[in-house]
Amino acid sequence: MQIREVITEFHFDCQVRKLSSKTIALYDRQLEYLAAYMENMTGITNIEEVRSIHIKKFLVGKTEAGRKPQYINDLLKAFKVFFKYCVQEGHIQTDPCTRVQNVKQPKVKIRTFNEDEIRKMLNYYSGRKFTDIRNKTMLAMFFDTGMRLNEVLTLKQEQIHDEYILVHGKGNKERLVPVSPFLAKLLLKYRVVRDSYFHVNTIPQNYVFVSYRGQQLGQQAVANILKEAADAVGVRKDIRVSPHTCRHTFAHMQLKNGLDLYSLSRLMGHENIAITQRYLDGIRDDEVLTAAKQTGVLAHL
Repeated sequence: MQIREVITEFHFDCQVRKLSSKTIALYDRQLEYLAAYMENMTGITNIEEVRSIHIKKFLVGKTEAGRKPQYINDLLKAFKVFFKYCVQEGHIQTDPCTRVQNVKQPKVKIRTFNEDEIRKMLNYYSGRKFTDIRNKTMLAMFFDTGMRLNEVLTLKQEQIHDEYILVHGKGNKERLVPVSPFLAKLLLKYRVVRDSYFHVNTIPQNYVFVSYRGQQLGQQAVANILKEAADAVGVRKDIRVSPHTCRHTFAHMQLKNGLDLYSLSRLMGHENIAITQRYLDGIRDDEVLTAAKQTGVLAHL
């Protein structure tokens, strides 16, 4: 069977499994790279003829072209999902990715906001205007829940409960994240102000966070809100100011405060605990020692 025919079939399967359009588009692009390589560099167009050596040579070529290990491993991840599907559907007998290993990635220390910076950023939006209250509530949600940017942008009112939020995460997977009393109070205040502000107009699809015109917020708008606060309060220049850094900060502080990896992995909506373990590298030795003193065996006898 032709490689591109199987890719088209795989695309449809992803839609049936209700993967996000972003994920499907990424798979399409990554698999097209492989299909083009197989056709142009090896002359192979049938899926049955693909071997491990072809996958390895393709990835080596990407390395020699200067691509980063993370990029190459992301490609391999897509190929593994695709060829696993091919085996399951009977298109091939042996998965050519089985013996292809990930490229070793250098450990990257994740730099996060500190408590003083979080406090100052939240206090920056202390006005009484609709946008100030919205911005403060949204910042608090990032730091308090560790939710992804898209999860916050698509959040609807019915997902918010008294003590938790029902998050619709990647791959339509649902999870629960707790709401602190601080965030709960802000959410209540924001809802009252928002509903009063838009008492004439209908908010589209009942999104929680909207623009002053009542439209769903975009990614750039949120980036600007964060950057304005960070610049105004003097956040360190080596900190990447973004919603994802807020998520890193949430994970870092949860671990520092004693939450176990398995619980954190569930709160973050990670596919496996190996992803969550990366946040351990951001914790300094002195923080580990301080935490260990509080959780020591003899200290609790």
